[in-house]
Amino acid sequence: MACLQATDCGYRFLVLFFNCMLTFGSYFCFDMPSVLQDVFTEVNNCTNGSGYTYTEMDDVYCNNCTDCLGMSDANYNLLYAIYAWTNAVVVIGAGFLIDKLGNRVGVFLFSSLCLLGSSTFAAGAFLKGTSALLPVMLIGRLLFGSGNGSLTIVQNRITAYWFKDKELAMAFGITLAFSRLGSVLNFFLTQSFEETHGLTWTLWGGAILCFVGFLSAIIVSVLDSYGVHQLGDDGAMKVESKKLKITDIKRMSLSFWMVALAIMFFYNGVFPFVADASKFIQTKYGEKYNLNKKTSSYLAGAVYDVSMVLSTFLGGLIDVIGKRGYLALLTAVLTIPVFGFLAFSDIYPLVSTLWLGVTYSFAAASMWPSIPLVVSQATLGTAMGLTTSIQMIGIGVSNVVVGQILGDEDSTPDDVKLQRWKYVMIFLLANTIGCVVTTLYLNIVDRKRGGTLNLSRKQKRLLAAEASEREEPSLPSSDNEEDPLLPGSRRTQYLRDGNSLN
Repeated sequence: MACLQATDCGYRFLVLFFNCMLTFGSYFCFDMPSVLQDVFTEVNNCTNGSGYTYTEMDDVYCNNCTDCLGMSDANYNLLYAIYAWTNAVVVIGAGFLIDKLGNRVGVFLFSSLCLLGSSTFAAGAFLKGTSALLPVMLIGRLLFGSGNGSLTIVQNRITAYWFKDKELAMAFGITLAFSRLGSVLNFFLTQSFEETHGLTWTLWGGAILCFVGFLSAIIVSVLDSYGVHQLGDDGAMKVESKKLKITDIKRMSLSFWMVALAIMFFYNGVFPFVADASKFIQTKYGEKYNLNKKTSSYLAGAVYDVSMVLSTFLGGLIDVIGKRGYLALLTAVLTIPVFGFLAFSDIYPLVSTLWLGVTYSFAAASMWPSIPLVVSQATLGTAMGLTTSIQMIGIGVSNVVVGQILGDEDSTPDDVKLQRWKYVMIFLLANTIGCVVTTLYLNIVDRKRGGTLNLSRKQKRLLAAEASEREEPSLPSSDNEEDPLLPGSRRTQYLRDGNSLN
């Protein structure tokens, strides 16, 4: 490694590549149950246990599903709920742990949990037909959830270190695009792989991809350690955030809580929908548009297809134009027709999934980067952890509600199934309306406080210049962590180039 120089552009992009690979496999694994929902929830009804095979003459549909696990829809949605709830608890403490022990310990610990969780989940398939099936798979998702959300925090910290004052927005966009690539490939490949090789090998294939992430953790750890040592930043990397204290929550502004609630409401619509979208599309639109399981998975995955493409440049675009608050409100309003179409019309489902992919991309690019603008530097880490926790609690509750609405579909008439799916879409629509109300109030509050969220890069530069002119040369720059990262504050070093911490 003597020929590698940490100051070179190529070095930081090499770090970025292996950093992106940390979560490629875990994002692939996360939505595997969505693609294989029918396999998880159906039972093999081709024999009656005495060797007799049912035929069309018996007026019974034979699915010939030898790998089917026979979960109820409620238990299936619990796989997603427990992941969300685990994330909600773990991410708050994960930031503190990473600050104390460093990125390298964090990347090993959380990538190991992803590998262990995905392997446990895959091993659960061996217990098909036993009472231990669901508990083992839930333990696998619990371990997986403990690792994946926290691994993203470490990933973002590594990216922020190597690309600060450089191509930061682009680097974050590439990282998100890689993660979404894992999700997209899952929707395109998993169904075909399962049909050819069976459920067990498919789940273990996901675990192998998490092992690739673990190998990437080793490589990125070595590169990070070597590079930080070369740059002489060993001491500076120990702690970049202050310790997590419960009293920090008192410093959170009303704007922060509105942003956190807006994120929760919006994601309450997206993630539970994607988790059940494949089965929903086949149930509602399969007969009319002649859609099979594989095509339904492709259509459901279009949400992530769009996100993968747009994420690479949206962050940089919004950095320039600003208008985060307005975009968050507009995004929420434009998402309402998506669930309206899904609930009350028979429009080809690709229209809705592509539309949701666009609004989801703009929501992620406008809402999350708003957090550093509405909290102080001292509470930034706490704010990110709290927001993720609130988001995951909301998603977990939504998954349970969706599961309860769907109930047990094994012996449910088709018209009742469609009515239940309609109620699910109305529930997701209600969450989107909640996001509209929250973002509207957010913009009202923000306007009263100077319109920080909607400032463009040019406006930030002008305010930073005015703040510099007002500053007396004899006064030292403020190092008070409680000063907010806002234009006009004394911590104008964050705004010299027209950017904030996003």
